[in-house]
Amino acid sequence: MKRILLFAAVLICPLLADAQPYTIVTCPGEDTKSQINVSWAVDSTVTDTYVIFTKLKDKNWKKGTKVFPVKEFCTVFDTIWSKNAAGENFNEDARFIKCGASLNGLKPRCDYQYVVVADKDTSEVRYFKTSGDKKWSACVISDIHNYPPLPKRREAAMAMIDRIEEFDPSIDFILHIGDVCAWGGSYSFWKELYSEPHFSQYMWAGVNGNHDNMSRKYQLSNQYFKYANYYPLNGYKGEEGVCYHFMYGDVLFIMLNNENMRSDEGLAAAQEWVRKVVAENPARYRVVCEHYQWFFAESGESSQYNRWKELFDELGIDLAIAGNNHIYARTNALYKDSQTDGTYGTVYLQLPSSDDERGMKAKDFVHNTDKIMFRWTEGEKTVGAVHLSVTPKEMTLTLLDRFGNKLDSVKVLSKKR
Repeated sequence: MKRILLFAAVLICPLLADAQPYTIVTCPGEDTKSQINVSWAVDSTVTDTYVIFTKLKDKNWKKGTKVFPVKEFCTVFDTIWSKNAAGENFNEDARFIKCGASLNGLKPRCDYQYVVVADKDTSEVRYFKTSGDKKWSACVISDIHNYPPLPKRREAAMAMIDRIEEFDPSIDFILHIGDVCAWGGSYSFWKELYSEPHFSQYMWAGVNGNHDNMSRKYQLSNQYFKYANYYPLNGYKGEEGVCYHFMYGDVLFIMLNNENMRSDEGLAAAQEWVRKVVAENPARYRVVCEHYQWFFAESGESSQYNRWKELFDELGIDLAIAGNNHIYARTNALYKDSQTDGTYGTVYLQLPSSDDERGMKAKDFVHNTDKIMFRWTEGEKTVGAVHLSVTPKEMTLTLLDRFGNKLDSVKVLSKKR
């Protein structure tokens, strides 16, 4: 739901060109009908920072509500070896106060606006919509690989979101499936990416990709993803704020971290958590998102599909979304390795890349030809994303290319629980 950005002149604090709050992103709360989270950072010299939010129709901000954040001094990214936009080597100078605020008591089906204040500085106005509509839609995108020395990656992905908006000007939020940054350990990459206009217009919900989980020197940590965002802290031990679940309308989204599921023990812990989340959160639709691909779509060979298919059959997962492989692939509803009529089973879908640089070439299709119904890639220069629309009867996922052409579509039927 694209809007014109406004200045918060109605507020006591003026907007300055060099505003203190940065890396601002709107994240889901556990139930987005009534809760949205806001993540940002301020320099350690800032003494007072908070969010002011109000309904969009409150033009003069007369009913603005002030919310103070949970604050933590963050050094997770500090001194990490990195590159700047000019391609020069440097160490990240990233010692800051990480802020996270939960905006509670929100009204469902309502457009909101907010600003972040830091001492005398105020951010631009930012927007989100709470869930609750019977019909809603989202942009689903993956593998942006933001890398400041190569800005065309980010530009291609943002242009792809533009194509989704042209297809549907009323999308409600953006769902990303990981690898939004080339190196998650480089805080400057997150800071640059989150300054893009699309981040001020929507709530963003995402999963931790392998690139988000690493630094330039391959230091691995889920803390990069955690401290660049403020997701619900309802994940399992060691994955709080990284793995999480949230409700958007009648859809339960379960967000996984592949990087902690490489071992059998890690996979078992994640699967036990998924069982618990499904049991405790009744929903019309159940969606699981992870970064690693269900299939190696170059030839169709199975990948994460083999690790999850039995649990998804057991739990009645309706839709499984992944990325990473950079080739779009999707099935019809599958149950016990066979296609169904759609009244039961899981649709598996994996996103193409969106950065116009790190795509993959397809090879001869020789594996799982009875399961994978559609593959698509432009090769090394691939840009694509998926439009998701949801009604009480069905979810519809539509693949668009960089020109806005509709290439594929699949429906996920509402199941009787």
